[in-house]
Amino acid sequence: MSVPLLQLIEDKLADHTPSRPRLRRFMKRSAVALILQIREGELNVLMIKRADRQGDPWSGHMAFPGGRMDATDAHGFATAVRETQEEVGLTLVESDRCIGRLSEINARPDKLALGMAVTPFVFRLEREVEFTPNYEVAEVVWIPLEFLLDTDNRTTMVWERGAVKVPLPCYLYEGRRIWGLSLMMLDELMDLVEGKNPGRKNWRRR
Repeated sequence: MSVPLLQLIEDKLADHTPSRPRLRRFMKRSAVALILQIREGELNVLMIKRADRQGDPWSGHMAFPGGRMDATDAHGFATAVRETQEEVGLTLVESDRCIGRLSEINARPDKLALGMAVTPFVFRLEREVEFTPNYEVAEVVWIPLEFLLDTDNRTTMVWERGAVKVPLPCYLYEGRRIWGLSLMMLDELMDLVEGKNPGRKNWRRR
């Protein structure tokens, strides 16, 4: 199943037209890497658990390697590659093919009125690698795509900010909660694989 699933994802991404925020040119930019690999017969996606850090709006969250674009980055792809190397010690080379992009998401940290456009790049990794996480990363985890595609594994959490409480979908994988921006990206990827699924309600925002 894993090889056909990976090929299906590559084929779907080749025909996919990702969306972009309307005010993108006025926004801050960042990029992440969704890295796919077949491991022990299963297709997995690489995720990190961010270290707990004061002032970081995504502190402690499950996420993908990535971060903000800086002045040395020629484009979003360069940002995703640089941040992946800095955060987990993986240098993505030409043989680690980028097989497509997903739609950009408008992240809104408190201090950015227009938000930040986050571009997800999808890579196909076919070699064994060792990770050397930096201080920003508490853990590197491979998540099976089959686990995420099974909507019976989907549950609900309550996001709180002050007096506001909002129910949101999430996954719990071996005690790790996957939600928010990362889940938005994964949901788009899974919609490409199998089409709309009633178990994955359209809760996303761009």
